[in-house]
Amino acid sequence: MPKIARVPITNVYMGGDYTAAILVGPAQKPMNVILDTGSSALALDGTKYTPDVAGGDKTTDLAQYDSYGDGSDWTGAVINTTVTMGAGTSAVTLAGGNVAVAYEASADMFNTADGILGLAYAPLDNAFTMAGDTWENKYPGTEVEKGQQTDITPYLTQLAGADVVSDIISFYTRRSFIHEGGGGASDSLNQGWVIVGGGEEQTDLYTGAFQTVAVLADDWWNTNLKSVTVGTSAPIPVNARGATGMPSNSIVDSGTNSLNLGPKLLKSIKSRLTALQRAQLTSAIAGHSVAMIDLDLATWPTISFVLQGATADVTLAVAPGDYWQVDTGAVGQAAVAITTGQDGLAILGLPLMNGYFTIFDGEAAAGRGEIRFATRT
Repeated sequence: MPKIARVPITNVYMGGDYTAAILVGPAQKPMNVILDTGSSALALDGTKYTPDVAGGDKTTDLAQYDSYGDGSDWTGAVINTTVTMGAGTSAVTLAGGNVAVAYEASADMFNTADGILGLAYAPLDNAFTMAGDTWENKYPGTEVEKGQQTDITPYLTQLAGADVVSDIISFYTRRSFIHEGGGGASDSLNQGWVIVGGGEEQTDLYTGAFQTVAVLADDWWNTNLKSVTVGTSAPIPVNARGATGMPSNSIVDSGTNSLNLGPKLLKSIKSRLTALQRAQLTSAIAGHSVAMIDLDLATWPTISFVLQGATADVTLAVAPGDYWQVDTGAVGQAAVAITTGQDGLAILGLPLMNGYFTIFDGEAAAGRGEIRFATRT
């Protein structure tokens, strides 16, 4: 029977996004990697990991270049190495894992983390065949993208293919930004769990029944956002057609620590708020903190997102305490976990997940996948 690994995670290395420790290479070097369902590559910061060819790491003629919605990017050499998640008898170990070692990266790519673990689908995990050993030659990103394009198998799919675990990843999170005043990494609000290979068997992490959201495409975890409701006001309908180049109008993304919404949708949401709330939200989206004493969080409405379900529409509620993050930046200050994106695409990040135990099941629906939500404990 395939193993299931329950791995502790924390948001302190990335200021909100969650990381987990993995063990890499023949020396089993600990590396804290960002957990991102919005991408597919497993990449390590090349200033922190050097391939150990003598010990068993295998270099290749494959290179990868990846960029993200916040403008960060990296270029790296693909190696085959051993990757372990979890500890003790429940640890899952993959031999010959596809890992990119980034020898070029933007300054904001990894922050104080050691790499990124993409948990989306194989079509996003593309690589380029180059003329020689990519770790030895370290081809620049502009040259890599001129190579012969190919796909490589991402981490979760490799695990499933090796009968190590199922192609399922689950999250238990509480925050979108670091909670100040509670002890940093030792603060329970800054901690959580990722379940590799399972979810529903972790009955202590959720209560009640699961709601199942349909996944529309084998790219990102693409979903269909049908409407948004602010408090008890009339629903705001959302156009089903997504942004240019996207197969749907929304994705659920563990690697985004905000609700990233288009200007038109944000304008409609603001119109359902009081004048003071509109002013505070506008200021906070612009990057200004709000004193908690002035916020009066109890008066703010729940924002509910209605998504296409596997059998019926699913309503997921984001409480004020999830889209507003208190004691952020400094004790007594609050920041909003809502950002402005592009019209036609809603990136539903950690604020949506923080109220739920969230299962990303890549094996469901004949491999197209589905996302299941149950109220977290």
